[in-house]
Amino acid sequence: MLLAALVGAVLAPIASARLPAIGGLLAALLPLALFVYFLLSIGAVGTAPIVESVAWIPSLGIDLVWRLDGFSLLFALLITGIGTGVTLYAAAYFDKKTPFVRGLFILYIQLFMVAMLATVLADNLLVLFVFWELTSLLSFLLVGFDSTNPVARRAALQSLLVTVAGGLALFAGILLIGITAGTFSLAALLADGTALTQSPLSPVIVGLVLLGAFTKSAQAPFHFWLPNAMAAPTPASAYLHSATMVKLGVYLVARFDPLFSTLFWFGPLLVGVGGLTMLLAAVQALRAVEFKAVLAFSTVAALGTIVMLIGLDGEVAAVATVGFILAHALYKATLFFCAGIVIHSTGVTRLQRLGGLARALPLTALATILAAFSMAGLPPFLGFISKEYLFEAKLDSSFTVVAVALGVLVNAVMVAVATVIVLRPFFVQPPRPIRVQHGETIGLTLPPLVFGLVGISLGFAPWLVAQPLIQPAASMIYGSPIDVSFKLWHGLTPMLAFSVLVVVLGGLLAWFWEPIHLALRRRRVLELLLADRGYDDVLRWTLAIAARSTAVLQNGDMRHYAAITAAAVTGLVAYGLFSAAGPIVPSVEPEPLRPYLVIVAALILVGALVAAGSTSLVTAIVGVGLAGYGLAMIFLLNGGPDLALTQFAVETLFVVIVVAVLLRLPISAPSTRSRGEKLTDAGIAAGFAAAVATATLWVTTGPLDGTLATYFAETSLTEAFGRNVVNVILVDFRALDTFGEIAVVAFAALAAWALLRPSARRTRNAATPVAVADQRQGSH
Repeated sequence: MLLAALVGAVLAPIASARLPAIGGLLAALLPLALFVYFLLSIGAVGTAPIVESVAWIPSLGIDLVWRLDGFSLLFALLITGIGTGVTLYAAAYFDKKTPFVRGLFILYIQLFMVAMLATVLADNLLVLFVFWELTSLLSFLLVGFDSTNPVARRAALQSLLVTVAGGLALFAGILLIGITAGTFSLAALLADGTALTQSPLSPVIVGLVLLGAFTKSAQAPFHFWLPNAMAAPTPASAYLHSATMVKLGVYLVARFDPLFSTLFWFGPLLVGVGGLTMLLAAVQALRAVEFKAVLAFSTVAALGTIVMLIGLDGEVAAVATVGFILAHALYKATLFFCAGIVIHSTGVTRLQRLGGLARALPLTALATILAAFSMAGLPPFLGFISKEYLFEAKLDSSFTVVAVALGVLVNAVMVAVATVIVLRPFFVQPPRPIRVQHGETIGLTLPPLVFGLVGISLGFAPWLVAQPLIQPAASMIYGSPIDVSFKLWHGLTPMLAFSVLVVVLGGLLAWFWEPIHLALRRRRVLELLLADRGYDDVLRWTLAIAARSTAVLQNGDMRHYAAITAAAVTGLVAYGLFSAAGPIVPSVEPEPLRPYLVIVAALILVGALVAAGSTSLVTAIVGVGLAGYGLAMIFLLNGGPDLALTQFAVETLFVVIVVAVLLRLPISAPSTRSRGEKLTDAGIAAGFAAAVATATLWVTTGPLDGTLATYFAETSLTEAFGRNVVNVILVDFRALDTFGEIAVVAFAALAAWALLRPSARRTRNAATPVAVADQRQGSH
C-alpha cells in the first residue's frame, strides 16, 4: 500500500493538471483508497498488530519493518481521511492557478501524506527517522510554496531549521538507543527496555528524543515556528495543524511513554513543558489578529495539552489522549478550511475587519459553527466527550491542582476563541463593507462540512469509535490492555462541573475580547518574550560566528592551511607516541647498507631543499620534480615498476605543465615571509618530519597484517579474472576510487589546456603586428 501510495502521489498531479475538471477528484481517490484500506484493517488490528518486513540494508541489520497497531492505525486513518479532504479542497482552492502550480501543490501534499504514513507505520527507528526528516523537507516546500512572498520564504526556512535541528538531536538519540539496547525496533524496546532505562545514558537519550519531538510539535520554547508557518496556502495549513506533521512529535512521545514513564522525572517533565506551552499559546491566541493565526495558536495549545496528557499517569489519561487527538483533528481541519474559504472569498485576513458573511457563505458558516462548538467542548460534539475525559484524567493524576487549573484556564481561552471565530466573520457587522469576490464551491465546502458532521455524529454515537479505534490505540500507549467506556453522558460529575465553568469563563473572555486583546497587544514585553526574537538572535549569532570562523580558517592563504594541517597531524601523532607505554623511538634492527638508497635519498633531500629555499619559481618546480623522481627510483628498485612508471609520468606531466604556466608569470618573486614566519614554518616542518619518521619506524617494528594482501592474491584471478594483482586492485576492488582519481586528472588536464592554448585574438595580433601598426598610423 505504501508503494502504491508513492506511485499514486507521483501520478496524481499529472491527472490534476491534464484534467482540470475532474483532476482534483481523481487525485483524491488515492488518499480515499488508502483510508478505506486502513478502515477495513480495524478488525484485524484489534486482535494483533500487522507486521511486515522487507530487507533493506542487511549488512547493518536495518530492515523496512512496518507495524500497524491500534495507535498507528488511528494516525493512518487521520492522515488519509483528512488527506482526502485536503486534496479535494486544494484542487478547488487553486482552480484559478495554472495547471503546473495546481499539480505541483498536489504532488507536495500527497508526497507529504506518504512520508507521514511511513513515519507512523515504521517500527525500525532508523526508518522512522528517514521519513521523519522527509516530512520536514516537504513541509518546507509547502510553507514556502509561494516563493515570491518573502514572508513565506522566511517562515519556510524557519520551520526547516527548527525541525531539522531537532531531527539531528533525535538521530543522535536513536543511535544511542541502538548502541545501548542493541536494537532499533520499537516493538522490541517496548517489550523489554530495561537495558535502556537502566543505562547511565538514559537521561541523555530521553533528552535527545524529546528535543526532536518538541521541535516537531512546537512545544515551548520552540512554539514560534508553527504560527509563522501560516504563510503556507490554506490547504497546507489545514493538513499541518490537524492530523499530521505537528502531531508526529506527540506520536513519538506517546510511543515511548510506556518505556520512559519508568523514569521518575519523565512524567513531571512532560507536564511542565506541556503546561508552559498551553499558557504561552493561550496568551498569544488572545493577542493574535489574523484569522489563521488565532487558529494556529490554538493548535499550539492543543499540542501542549496532548503532551501534558501523555505525562499524566493512569488509564484515563491514555483514553483522553487518543480522544483529544481524534476530536482536535476533525474540528481543526474544518476550521482551517473555513478560514481559507473566508480569506479566499474576501481577501481579508484580519478578524477585526471581517463580518456579516453568513448570508454570502452560509455553508461555510455552518461548518464553522459545527467545528467551533466541538472546539469549545459543547455537547453533543466529540470535543465535549474528549474534554470530559481530559478533566477526568487530570483529576485522577498526581498533578491534580496544577493540571486542572491549567486545563480550566486554557480551555476557557479556547471557548473564547471558538466564539470569536464564529461571531466576528459571520454575524457581527463589519467596520466597512466587504466585497465577496468568490462564492462557495463544492470542492471548497464539502470537506469542512463532512468533517464537521463527523464530529457531531461521533458525539451522538461514540460507540462507533470507542471499541474499534480508541480502545486499541489507548491500550498501545498505556502499555497494556484497558477497557474503554467512551460515551457522551457521564452523569453529574466533577468533570461536568469543570466543563460548565470553562464555558462560563470562555463566554466572559469572549464578551471582553476586545479590551483584553488591546491590553495584551500594548504589552511590548510580551512580544519580546513570546515571539521568535530568540530564534533571530540565535540565527544571527550563528552566522556571525560562521563569518568570523571563515575569516580565520578559510582566509585563502595556502601556507596557513598547510601549517594548520601539518601542525594538527604532528600533534596527533606526537600524542599517540607520548601516551603509549615504553620508549618514544623504537629500537630498529640494523639493515645492510645499500648505496643506491643513500644516493637516491640524497637526491630527494637536495630537491626538497632547493624547492624550499629558492626564490625562482621554475627552480622550485624543478626541485620538486627532482624529489619526485627520486621517490620513483625507490619504487623501481624495490619491486614496484608499475608505481614507478606512474610516478615518472606524473612528475614529468607536473613539471612540464607548471613550468609552461609559469612562463606567463614572473620567473622569480621576492620572499613574502618574515624571519619569524620562516622560523615557525621550519619548526612545523621539522616536527612533522620527526613525527612521521618515528611513526614509520614503529610501523616497521611490528608484524604486518597480511589479510588484505592474501585476500587480493587469492581472489584477483577467481573473481576479477586478472593476473596482475595491482591492476585488479585499481580497476576492480578500487574501481570508484580509481575513477575519481582519473576524473581529477582529466579535469586538471582540461584546466591546463584552457590556460596554455593560445587565444584567437592573441594569435592574430602576434601574426600581424605590421598591419596593426599601419592601422594605428592611418587613424592618426
